[in-house]
Amino acid sequence: MNQNKKALPILFAVMFLVMAGFGIIIPVLPFYAEEVGASPTQLGLLMAVYSLTQLIFAPMWGRISDRIGRKPVIMVGILGLTISFFLTGISTELWMLFVARIIGGTLSSANMPTAMAYVADITSAEDRGKGMGIIGAATGLGFVFGPAIGGIFSKVSLNTPFFVAGGLSLLTFFLVWFLLKESLTAEKRNQSHVEKKSVLSEFNGAQSFLFFLQLFISLSLSGLESTFAYFAAVKANIGTVELGYTFMIMGLASAVVQGGLIGKLTKKFGEGAVIAGGIIVSALGFFLILYTYNFLTAAVFITIFGIGNGVIRPTVSALLTKSSGSGHGSKTGLLSSFDSLGRIIGPVVGGWLYEISINLPYISGIILSFVALALYFVYKVQVSKVHTPGLR
Repeated sequence: MNQNKKALPILFAVMFLVMAGFGIIIPVLPFYAEEVGASPTQLGLLMAVYSLTQLIFAPMWGRISDRIGRKPVIMVGILGLTISFFLTGISTELWMLFVARIIGGTLSSANMPTAMAYVADITSAEDRGKGMGIIGAATGLGFVFGPAIGGIFSKVSLNTPFFVAGGLSLLTFFLVWFLLKESLTAEKRNQSHVEKKSVLSEFNGAQSFLFFLQLFISLSLSGLESTFAYFAAVKANIGTVELGYTFMIMGLASAVVQGGLIGKLTKKFGEGAVIAGGIIVSALGFFLILYTYNFLTAAVFITIFGIGNGVIRPTVSALLTKSSGSGHGSKTGLLSSFDSLGRIIGPVVGGWLYEISINLPYISGIILSFVALALYFVYKVQVSKVHTPGLR
């Protein structure tokens, strides 16, 4: 465990750069796709295919990292992003964009579950929540700064941000290669290789409820992300610049809470209480968003939501990985798959609900939050029956 003091800052930098690179392309991709002939439907498919490949391949990469180690799998994931960004930057046909997105989704799905498994390897059970929170903060900050950088470089040309993102990813690849040490001991790798459990075995017992809890949280979040721009424009007359500020404020507040408070909260109250509290704050945020009427209320209410939502996944990851001494990659990989499934379904459902009534995506967010809370309490009851250590 001594290496965590050195490894966590490096891992923070790696995940920040990975997510900043990813964030750079967010404001540009729709216009770039349109330039090469994509229709709105094809743009939707272009976005969905990325999440679909992540859904399929994240568990595989998690399991591979259990067998061969975390560092090579993280390097594969970052190299995949690099190739994807450069391919996108030179794309002149729509099919080229699809190839780039499929390569990116397939390989980059290795990054998040393996990074979280790495944290589980190097932290004690007591400090697990803090470590996961640091990764959450890094990804959140990457999404805050990435789109702003992308917007600046898009003024040069629409494909420039993709080359910038590719260069940033390549830099990150070398950062991992030279600075990040392997976290998984040979003994743990051999143990995972001998066990060779089926993916379905991860659904045995109480922990299966945590995967579905994450699915409902992801559904509610992606439903908000896909409709809030329209909602804020109607309710508060907010334009794109102000909208960017609201998401930036939310992202910064969420990152501060994840990086600075999760560790203290989980030590004091336990992971279970933090998850339940996060869900309740998230539901409160959804409720308050319904009463948005200007920029200030939009920024405050979505920030309340973001703080609650932001603590959930890192803490769920911490709780899942505390249930076993090895095989962390399998668990975090499967959790990433459930997160991706929510991100595939959520925007479609959110858009459909918005067309019925602009308030419905947020009312459904409240309902989904309470479904997630109910799943947590079912999990807690199941755990108490078998006296699993780690839950407080």
